Amino acid sequence: MKTYAQIVREYKKRRRDTVADAIAAGLTYMDELAVDAGVLEETGLLQELGGSVCGALPFVSIAAMEGAKVLLGRKPGVTGLKDGACRMVKTGAAMGVGSAVASAAGPWAAIPVSVGVRVLFDRYRSAALTGLRVRGRIDRLKELNAFLRREDAVNKPEAVVRLE
Repeated sequence: MKTYAQIVREYKKRRRDTVADAIAAGLTYMDELAVDAGVLEETGLLQELGGSVCGALPFVSIAAMEGAKVLLGRKPGVTGLKDGACRMVKTGAAMGVGSAVASAAGPWAAIPVSVGVRVLFDRYRSAALTGLRVRGRIDRLKELNAFLRREDAVNKPEAVVRLE
């Protein structure tokens, strides 16, 4: 079983992944912000490449981070694949909502909205997984209780212990 310090370290690492993903998703709108600010012109090769690179940047960074964790042995391959897929889905949803906000209110509003969507997804998933863990532990305790009652009934038929 993991110690409390190990659990805290893993939780802090998970929070870093969330921040990195949120920043990468927010950076997808930087090309639009640069055009609005006058740094880039709307036409040209740099604008075309910037749009393509910025759109793929979050997904490339997620794949690189998860791949590095698998290659360094910090995660099994299946877990890395599942975690990467989950992170990519959250990022895609955040970028989709951010694009809708960018078209309605402008790119300046898209960055906080896309970061907020990612944070909401993380909070919802954390709460859902906590509920599943608690439900699993309750079921395990019920099984253990039933097992102990059967064992007590076999060892002491005259006294049945109730632990409800």
